[in-house]
Amino acid sequence: MSHNRLRAAWIAALAVIVGAAACAVAPVQLDEKSLEAKARELHVKILTVDTHCDTAMSMTRPNWDIGERHETGKPGSGLIDLPRMKEGGLDALFFGCFVGQGARTPEGYAQAKTRVLLMLDAVDKMCEKYPNLVAKATTPADAYRIKKEGKRVAFIGIENGYAIGKDLSLVGQYAKRGVRYLTLVHSSDNDICASATDRNSPADEGLSDFGREVVAECNRQGVMVDVSHMSEKAFYDVLKVAKSPIFASHSCCRAICDNPRNLTDDQMRALAKNGGVLQMCFLSGYLKTPKPNPEREKAVKELEAKYGPQRSVRNIQDEALRTKATQEFQALRQKYPDERATVKDIVDHIDHIIRVVGVDYAGIGTDFDGGGGVADCADVSQMYRVTMEMLRRGYSDKDIQKIWGGNIMRVLQKAIDAAQK
Repeated sequence: MSHNRLRAAWIAALAVIVGAAACAVAPVQLDEKSLEAKARELHVKILTVDTHCDTAMSMTRPNWDIGERHETGKPGSGLIDLPRMKEGGLDALFFGCFVGQGARTPEGYAQAKTRVLLMLDAVDKMCEKYPNLVAKATTPADAYRIKKEGKRVAFIGIENGYAIGKDLSLVGQYAKRGVRYLTLVHSSDNDICASATDRNSPADEGLSDFGREVVAECNRQGVMVDVSHMSEKAFYDVLKVAKSPIFASHSCCRAICDNPRNLTDDQMRALAKNGGVLQMCFLSGYLKTPKPNPEREKAVKELEAKYGPQRSVRNIQDEALRTKATQEFQALRQKYPDERATVKDIVDHIDHIIRVVGVDYAGIGTDFDGGGGVADCADVSQMYRVTMEMLRRGYSDKDIQKIWGGNIMRVLQKAIDAAQK
């Protein structure tokens, strides 16, 4: 290795060490009341962004109003509404327009498109109904301006590239409606790429030729490419063709929790080299490995034999069957409750990202209303508790600002800039 290359390698390694050291400082010795006050004060100053929730599905229901406060835990209340966003100190939210994976047929694609359009309309109606509380954003500048106006910020993403079927022009049509990221796949393979779970083929087929076109079109439209839910091969295939930074909207670290939905350290390094960011998911199954429970596992297998994988229940197209399956899985979880993860588990994953690649590559993507939520941050009104834990561990205000919004806004701006070129 030449002297210059060796020097460059040492500088790169030192940058990671310095990034990790930024958080390896003495814990802050404050009482809980003082920590909460400091966290809330910090949330007033910085832009806080959650890159993934499934609340848009609830917003299509005629009897559910996001402008009203709902009590967490009550049937149909969900985990997010505008009043609770304010209580928790969350400024900006990417409303994920989720579509379950259905038949790869013209009829299936048409249904998925219809579903997405309903959710896009619901976000627009929210902003029209509550103009003093929330406004739609498509750029970082929009987000910072809206925050200064004292409102919540509504970004939009689409979860599952099934929503475009085989019609590449839909990427541009959705972008014109304000969509700023596309999760290429969900829990089953689609025409774009292989999923991290429930693959149709035992082999990981990665990104398809059509998928390469989709990535290129997202780059042209200033739409961020979201790699959450995709297989490892698809992840690396995307990196080969992407012209702007990619990101994972709601995933965790596989080194801490060995779940196929999480990113390995090597994937994190590749993501950082690309300039992307890993947004931390609040789903217990991604944060910590559950303890063995043979009786529960037997009951889960019986239900999955009846309805398919638990994580794919939302993909069931028949509404009555989907409702029945959802209720039976919920009853099972009540009978055999999981040990829920905590805010400490979330920040353990953030610590790991920083140790491996640095603070510039970590963010927050809760997956609230899609399975996310931990014991001591059960809904959006408690989001400030994540900041309390980071402060407790000695994170600087600057690092917290990056994690909560600065990093993902950097990625979004680079996607927009690349499209304009």
